[in-house]
Amino acid sequence: MEWSAELSSGLLQAAPDAILVFDGPLIALANDRAGQMYGWPVADLIGRPVNVLLTDESRALLPERQRMIGSSPPGAIGTVVTTARRRDGTEFPVESSTTVVETPQGRLAVAVVRDLTERVRAEEEKAKLRAETQLHRSQRLESLGQLAGGIAHDFNNMLGVILNYANFVIEETEAPAPDLKAIAADAQQVVRAGTRGTDLTHQLLAFARREVVRPQPIDLNERISELEAGLRESVGASITLMFRPAPDLPSVTFDPGQIEQLLVSLVRNAKDAMPDGGNLVIDTHRLGDRVRLRVSDSGAGMIADVLDRAFDPFFTTKPKGEATGLGLATVYGMVNQAGGEVTLASEPGLGTTVTVVLPAGGEVVPEESEMSPAATRGNGETVLVAEDEDALRDVAGRILTGAGYQVISADCGPKALEVAAGHTGQIDLLLSDVVMPGMLGKELAERLTDVRPSTRVLYMSGYAQPVLASQGTLDPGVELLEKPFTSNDLLMAVRKRLDG
Repeated sequence: MEWSAELSSGLLQAAPDAILVFDGPLIALANDRAGQMYGWPVADLIGRPVNVLLTDESRALLPERQRMIGSSPPGAIGTVVTTARRRDGTEFPVESSTTVVETPQGRLAVAVVRDLTERVRAEEEKAKLRAETQLHRSQRLESLGQLAGGIAHDFNNMLGVILNYANFVIEETEAPAPDLKAIAADAQQVVRAGTRGTDLTHQLLAFARREVVRPQPIDLNERISELEAGLRESVGASITLMFRPAPDLPSVTFDPGQIEQLLVSLVRNAKDAMPDGGNLVIDTHRLGDRVRLRVSDSGAGMIADVLDRAFDPFFTTKPKGEATGLGLATVYGMVNQAGGEVTLASEPGLGTTVTVVLPAGGEVVPEESEMSPAATRGNGETVLVAEDEDALRDVAGRILTGAGYQVISADCGPKALEVAAGHTGQIDLLLSDVVMPGMLGKELAERLTDVRPSTRVLYMSGYAQPVLASQGTLDPGVELLEKPFTSNDLLMAVRKRLDG
């Protein structure tokens, strides 16, 4: 037929969608794409009724479509989204646009059919992603609430101790005959509670990758041996702690303080898993150019669901308010930051083993001995203290003045530059907070040392991100005193910076 040859042109065959021509209820013509889409040889489709391509859903639309084809003027009669059936019986989504064409052979319907499988799949993936995003947002909010509750619980306990024991000190000093031993004991309780708060803050910063990391080659066996007595005391007499060091163990590059934090966290978890006592084994082993640290307990173990979530931040099986769920998440973060791996193996009734694998490090450098109080005193050097917290600025000034330093101070960067400009003598050291309103400590230091090149700089901060390089380490040449600090911490840091 003449129209058949015309419609079978190369343009028809090049179309990306299936094209079907219907003469009444029969398929009169189909392009190659239609054969591919429906799984039929094109020659086998010709002359077959359209029903072979329809599902129950699309078959229900057929009477109305046939009525429109028979009564509508030539041209498009609309698009429908429905389903179609392949030769093997599988169904798939399609978009079908139909046009009525008048030909010398009579009225024909031309349908352009597009397979929507990929589009539907993409939309389903988007919907799934939206649902997952919403779920993750809800989980984050729940986690933040749990974190806030745990931190509030811990800090409330610490603040309760600090406030009450500070009042005890005041009451005792106002007594007719103050008991100096009682005052000292109560003050120690205040210090202990403050130290606990500091430890929690460091844990939070380590988890958030905002803590200053000072990696160095350390002897892991030696470090564990130094901590062993404290770890034994922390687990109590009902738990037998055994340390099995491997001989000739290479060093590892890790922050010494974080090694302690890691071990304390793992040992605390092991203790909680053995309320009635048991065995706790810490061992080290060499694995080629890597070092393995294992902490194994004989406790209750974990069910599969708990094991799968053990490293999740804020996840905890302890009663609400008793833990923040940061322990293992923080361990994971510290090990990962050091280029290592941490894994967990556990079964109910068979205990738990935490395995940490770290790259071997370089040669161990002996630690510097702590300065004596006399060695930390000043010799009249001038220190410019820039700190926006009034009380902390006063504390730093009081400590430094008492140790023989001359102190000038300011509550922000611009004020510090103004004070420095009005000071006629030498400024030996700038002691600056890292984060201050109006001007960061780094900018203050740069502007001050441009004018006074001989002035040395010591930063202090509990949040040092603006002066940190990648991996949480300090930028070259940067010295940092972490808050909160003791008077000895401050004096040692100042003296070391002044002495180069």
